Amino acid sequence: MIIGKQRNANNRTISSTMTTLKTNGKSINLTGKVAFIAGVADSTGYGWAIAKALANAGATILIGTWPPALKIFEMSLKMGDLDADSILDDGSKMKIEKIYPLDAAFDKPEDVPIEVKNNKRYTRHGDGFTIEEVAKKVEVDYGKVDIVIHSIGNGPEVSKPLLETSRKGYLAASSASAYSAVSLVQKFAPITNEGGSFMSLTFIGSEKVIPGYGGGMSSAKAQLESDTRTLAYEVGRKYGFRVNTISAGALKSRAASAIGKGPNKRSTIENSIAYAKANAPLVKDLYSDDVGNAALFLCSPLACSVTGTTLYVDNGLNCMGIAIDSKSL
Repeated sequence: MIIGKQRNANNRTISSTMTTLKTNGKSINLTGKVAFIAGVADSTGYGWAIAKALANAGATILIGTWPPALKIFEMSLKMGDLDADSILDDGSKMKIEKIYPLDAAFDKPEDVPIEVKNNKRYTRHGDGFTIEEVAKKVEVDYGKVDIVIHSIGNGPEVSKPLLETSRKGYLAASSASAYSAVSLVQKFAPITNEGGSFMSLTFIGSEKVIPGYGGGMSSAKAQLESDTRTLAYEVGRKYGFRVNTISAGALKSRAASAIGKGPNKRSTIENSIAYAKANAPLVKDLYSDDVGNAALFLCSPLACSVTGTTLYVDNGLNCMGIAIDSKSL
């Protein structure tokens, strides 16, 4: 596994030792492979780190970005604002071959409401931002893909406790954060090469109570993990590729910072990071690249027999049954 550039607590790039994971004389080489990563709009999240890890191994990188965020993302790339976070292990800059406008809340054109179709944040990018349309564009542009990454999570009422979440907010969280993964598999499966890999990102809130992680997001992540197992069986038999998810530890990305506040008035993400450092088996920072490298392994031939699994990349926090910093101890 390539351990390249990592991020410090302020999300700045720092150098670390580079090694290469070899099994039976094999190293990870994704040259000639095409990877589509859905849900990247900046360099602060896990989606970007996964894209870099795959690019480090030689994969061709395609990105799907939410249309309202696409203009700012493209401008940041053009102005060089993301250059420092784009440097690969060999010193070159990660090349994003193409960025597609993608709104994973819509499966096909007829699903899109008139007000969205007429919204200038969508019309400026032209037609074709639903999952079905993007899959067809990718097929026209690149034929087949080998790797599909779902790095999408959104709940409009995430800052509300579940007890106060509306039906509309709950279903919106499930639609954007869980069903969108099902839809991506549906639409991309026919253009995914046999032996390929689909991967998503989940969170420990799917199985443990995280105060402040509300709005139905905990339920949506539980759905995502359950769907991972079912899809692994169905697409494995029908298409011959793999489906996994990574339960990633808390990261202070731009999106996560908007979740809301916990009982102590700090942000939920800050509470989660502090709790993990105090109670996880490994007492160290968790970097976005840690998840990127785990994703690289799961999407590589070295994991050719791994499917239907939830892989924890959280310094081991998931295995703890009691908080060791509790006042009761």
